[in-house]
Amino acid sequence: MKLGMECCCSFTPNTQNHLLIPSVTSPLITTFTKRPLVSTLKQIRASSSDNGSCSSSSNSRREAGGSDSRTEKDAVVSGTTARGRRLLKLREVKREREYDRLHNYPAWAKVLENACKNDEELRAVLGDSIGNPELMRKRVEDRVRKKGRDFHKSKTGSVVAFKVSFRDFNPLDSYIWFELLGSPTDQDVDIIGSVVQAWYVMGRLGAFNSSNLQVGNQSMDYNPIYDADKGFNVMPSSFHEIGDVEFQDNWGRVWVDLGTSDFFSIDVLLNCFTVLSSEYLGIQQVVFGGRRMGDWEEGMTSAEDGYKYFKI
Repeated sequence: MKLGMECCCSFTPNTQNHLLIPSVTSPLITTFTKRPLVSTLKQIRASSSDNGSCSSSSNSRREAGGSDSRTEKDAVVSGTTARGRRLLKLREVKREREYDRLHNYPAWAKVLENACKNDEELRAVLGDSIGNPELMRKRVEDRVRKKGRDFHKSKTGSVVAFKVSFRDFNPLDSYIWFELLGSPTDQDVDIIGSVVQAWYVMGRLGAFNSSNLQVGNQSMDYNPIYDADKGFNVMPSSFHEIGDVEFQDNWGRVWVDLGTSDFFSIDVLLNCFTVLSSEYLGIQQVVFGGRRMGDWEEGMTSAEDGYKYFKI
């Protein structure tokens, strides 16, 4: 056989399942030597598997390179940047918050909205806050703080009479204490403060003067006679000073200097407190005199600690 080159081949007999396998000794000379058939097949399979793995790895590298190049091309085409991605994320967060606001509406807010349909007073309290849970909560808390927890309470007084006691009472320098059935609301503070203020104004104007009780000492069966000159010339009697009405929890107090007013001014105040307690605000006891009652702490003037006051 002529191949354009000179070849030298040698063959040996096929003994013990041997084949005549060519063996390359040089680029131009090929010889055949004896090799076992099994070992030859193993070498062929190993070389084919190596070639397959190399080709698959090269293909995967080409595919990965192609996908990277496509990703880069897509990024360039879409024009996404770091700033753009941040803006997209912010918009997504905003949409999630809006979804939570619309779909995670508190159950108590829904109850209030439904109650407003049949309750004019509650509807007036909430006003334009419906749909805003935080504003609704604030409106209700303000309503409770000012007028109490019961929306339909017609009478808030006590059917039990309060106790009255005196503890070294000095009309010129003493406190008048009153213990309530519960912590007063802002409306309760206004009521009690207004009563004490009216009492002080009357005392300041000389209303509590036992020296001039002309009508009270006469019978009303006949037309009474009032002597204006006697009333004008009577010795004046008036309050001197009074402090603000203070509250700590369910205890209240007011400092007074009754001046030259007569003691029946105390009866007038107790008569006012009697009706106040039975009709509007329950009172447990009233104490004239004493420096400290209940859990009262001097200097505790913080609203967070339950302190309230009415300016006289």
